[in-house]
Formats: sequence, structure tokens, C-alpha cells
Amino acid sequence: MMENHPHLPPPLNKGVFDGASPKLTFIFGLIAGVAITTLIGLAIVLPKAYGSSKSAKTAAAAPTNTGAPTAPTFNNVKPVTDADYIRGDKNAKLTLIEYSDLECPFCKNFHPTMLKVMEEYQGKVNWVYRNYPLSFHANAQPEAEAALCVAKLGNADKHWAFIDKIFERTTSNGTGFALTALGPLAKEVGVNQDKFQKCLDSGEMKQRVLDETADGNTGGVSGTPSTLIVDRNGQTISGIPGAYPFEQVKAYIDKALAQL
Repeated sequence: MMENHPHLPPPLNKGVFDGASPKLTFIFGLIAGVAITTLIGLAIVLPKAYGSSKSAKTAAAAPTNTGAPTAPTFNNVKPVTDADYIRGDKNAKLTLIEYSDLECPFCKNFHPTMLKVMEEYQGKVNWVYRNYPLSFHANAQPEAEAALCVAKLGNADKHWAFIDKIFERTTSNGTGFALTALGPLAKEVGVNQDKFQKCLDSGEMKQRVLDETADGNTGGVSGTPSTLIVDRNGQTISGIPGAYPFEQVKAYIDKALAQL
């Protein structure tokens, strides 16, 4: 509804084309029709195009897997023998076989948890360390070989002392512990440094590290740390797929002990 203003003159009703020729009127009408049709078409197409583009971008940005990761299934691995370096009571009900990498930051964080496990479960659980050096950690393979050289020249206690100190001192991520420091560390834990260096330089332990890694693969290991919980018969009960805190590791162990 329009409000009237009586003090203003009345509006003019004369059209724009009043007095124009029919031909001119036709041309203007034709142009106007085309313009209106084009505008209507754009009004319909552009929102759809924009919507499709937006949907495509949203789909591209969306994660491809929104579900929780599937926990690995662990299988039986090579039985524990005298060739393994056991920490704890050899007659314990359970063995924790850890596949680990001395340059893995998660393994470094997990190591104190495993040390606490050994304190809390004395006589019930023992621990076997097997090597699983990751290819993108440059120093992990020679450090694994070094630990085995220490074990050969010393004993299980020296082997574990060597591993403990590397985890204490490495900054991880591949080259966190200098290879030139391996010899002095071997001497520190009580092994003849010259004999150690000869063992390491010869590559004598390389194949054993490769074999332990392959055995881990057979057992379902795909990353580090991975710890298999094994009974006295060498049967895998379950596994700990990662650097879990102590309370969660305790839950795994207690459940396994309850199954025996």
C-alpha cells in the first residue's frame, strides 16, 4: 500500500516508449526478453553449480575412515629358548615378548612401564626383548646388533643394562644415540670394548636381528612397541599393541593370568 502525499504533484503515467516507432519498440522488447531469460537461467544454474562445488570440496576434505582402528591379531612366534635373554624368573607363568626398536620414541616411553611390570609381577612374569628396528630409524639396526654383541660377550644382565642405558640416553627418532658411543657404552656395562667393536663391525649379529624382525611379522607385529603375552607352552594369549600406560598393561596381564 502506498502512502499519498497531497502536496506533491501527481505522478506521470507516460511510458518510456510512448511515441517510439513500432520497429524500435520491437527491438528493445527482443533485447529485454533475451536479457531476462539469461538472468533467469543464471539464477537457476549458479546455485546448483556452487552447491556441487561445495559438496565436492566437503567430500574431499572428509576423512575416509571415521571408525576406530582395528586392533592387530597376534599369533604364535618363535618359542623362548636359552638363546633369548630373559629378564626375571625363567619359570614365571607368563612371558612378555616385546618387539622393539631402540630408536623408537614410543618404545623409549614404554620402557619404564615394562620395568614397573617387572617390579609388580616378580615371579609371575618375565620379559624377553626381541629386535624390530624400523627402516626409517637409521641407527636402530646397528644398535640392535650392538645389544646382541654385548649379550654374546657378557650375559643377559649386561644385555639388559645396555638396552636400559640406550633408552635412558637416546633422544630417539632414528639417530638419538650416536653410533660412536656404542663402544664406550659396552665398556661401561662391563664388556671388553675392542672385542665388542670387532663383533659389531663384522656384522655377525645382522642376520639374527633380521630373523627376529621376520618372526615378529609372523606374529602379527606391524609397529613398535608390540608385546605378546605368552604362556609356558609358548602359546600367545593376547598382545599389547603399543606404548600403553601401566594400568592398561596391568589389565592385560591380570586377564591373561586369570586364564591360566
